[in-house]
Amino acid sequence: MDRFDAMRAFARVVETGSFTKAADTLHMSRTSVTQLVQQLEARLRVRLLNRTTRKVNVTADGAAYYERVLRLLANLDDAETSLSGAASEPRGRLRVDVPSPLARMILIPALPEFHARYPDIQLDLGVSDRMVDIIDEKVDCVVRGGELTDQSLMARRIGDLPLGVYASPSYLERAGSPAHPGDLEITHHRVVGFLGSRLGKPFAMHRREESIKVQGRYVLSTDDGNSYLAAGLAGLGILWLPDYMAREHLASGELVALFEDWRLDPMPLYLAYPPNRHVSAKLRVFIEWIAELMARHAPVIHPPLS
Repeated sequence: MDRFDAMRAFARVVETGSFTKAADTLHMSRTSVTQLVQQLEARLRVRLLNRTTRKVNVTADGAAYYERVLRLLANLDDAETSLSGAASEPRGRLRVDVPSPLARMILIPALPEFHARYPDIQLDLGVSDRMVDIIDEKVDCVVRGGELTDQSLMARRIGDLPLGVYASPSYLERAGSPAHPGDLEITHHRVVGFLGSRLGKPFAMHRREESIKVQGRYVLSTDDGNSYLAAGLAGLGILWLPDYMAREHLASGELVALFEDWRLDPMPLYLAYPPNRHVSAKLRVFIEWIAELMARHAPVIHPPLS
């Protein structure tokens, strides 16, 4: 038994939850993957996986061993890529979670460039606006807008997203144009709400010597950025949007900018990863690439003090 092959097979079964799926991704037969895991269990004298006819679950011992295996395999990958000019060719599987609008409008259109540069990196892209548990869900890194609330994570600020306030023509025809941001708190106007997010908190707005925090009232709140935008386009309320989300719809007339003489603080964009997770070569190059990508779209305006 090759111990590293067995470790890779075990790790992939844990990640896919299936011997068959693990075998497919490793380009091996299911029988070979099963035998490698069985040999690994025999060597360790412990059950790593519970198998039923329907699914495979990792045991408590298996979960602890899996975390160690991840670090060992990452170290092995780094050792291999450091030899004879291979350092410029990181390889392996990378699990990333990003906000849905950022994925659709910026990240995915740019991925051909990333894969041309790093063809041996397999990217598993989670696209959501929910709060991902990086540790429990075994995600290598996440990209999120707004100030980070989990101070235990390692983080790099990769962008500052300029914000604006917008509404659809159908909303303005029905409700009229608010004259002042404070109107959103005290009149009939409604916003589109965002659940469990930085968009669920009041926005600070500034005009000369005047400052105000506005949150507004809603008839619809959603937890997905693409749905949030769709609700605004449908006339369900006023939106706070990063410029990159509003630009196309502003040009087409589907959205109208409000309060243009007011300034909003930009939304910081962070890439975060676990403090105890080995930063492999493939993760390092992804971090540098996405920082480079965001520098073209929304560069950091106020870098953090060192």
